[in-house]
Amino acid sequence: MSWFRAIATLAIVAAMAAIGAPFQLLAGAVDDRRGSHWAVRLPLLWHRVASRLIRLTVEMRGAPAPTRPLLYVCNHVSWLDIIALGKALPACFVAKREVASWPFFGWLAKLQRTLFVERRRHATVAHRDHMQRRLEAGEQLILFAEGTSGDGLRVLPFKSAFFAVAERRIGGRPLTVQPLTIAYTRVHGLPITRAEMPLLAWYGNMQLAPHLWAMLTGPPVTAEIRLHAPVTLDRFGSRKALARHCEAAIARGLSDALAGRPARPRSGLDLDPASAAGVGEAAAQPVGADP
Repeated sequence: MSWFRAIATLAIVAAMAAIGAPFQLLAGAVDDRRGSHWAVRLPLLWHRVASRLIRLTVEMRGAPAPTRPLLYVCNHVSWLDIIALGKALPACFVAKREVASWPFFGWLAKLQRTLFVERRRHATVAHRDHMQRRLEAGEQLILFAEGTSGDGLRVLPFKSAFFAVAERRIGGRPLTVQPLTIAYTRVHGLPITRAEMPLLAWYGNMQLAPHLWAMLTGPPVTAEIRLHAPVTLDRFGSRKALARHCEAAIARGLSDALAGRPARPRSGLDLDPASAAGVGEAAAQPVGADP
């Protein structure tokens, strides 16, 4: 009766969104006036409930950088990334502008205060300014630096234009950039195979509705998030060099996660010793097991 469970899951998720929308809109208004963090915290709860409904387990290795402002840079595999990362991190997403027009999902993205950007080069300055304002307001952002989703087995070249915001001083401080790998590692508790990856990865010309239905009627899935050493552009001198560093770190993390290798020791933190205290690799731990 997997189809019955899938229909019930869709109905519950839609109901949660409808019920939670007024509270999220109110939280956003309060944020603007009083600096409340409810507009970020409420989506955390929503994603944790949604992940349980779709049987998505999220394990995290490492810890977020303690410094602010903070920009996470991540690979992109599937629409599932939003639920996995949204469950684990109190952050807002940077997404391509087309997402805003998607039925239902675009509405959810707007509720979560997603920052929509164009992938055209001439829009770089405007995107940089929008991201800077959000970071200066104390928000954490998650950037999918490939500009599109991939097959889950490799990392596509990063677009250095997305790193333009790292060239700015924000609040008088360099922007901390933390590379982050997301990998889908197990299906029904067993290591994922190449043949199974298209069930999770959503890329190319795949249609959303059939992919969503296959996921909802399929087996439980485990995603792994690996947080790598945080850095700043000051260490590299240019956004292109920073983009290459992040791409390499994330690609290594993806390869290690899919092979079941432990996380590599973090090194070369570009942070003050006091700020970096307590930041290190940790054993994989489930995120938000129960909301």
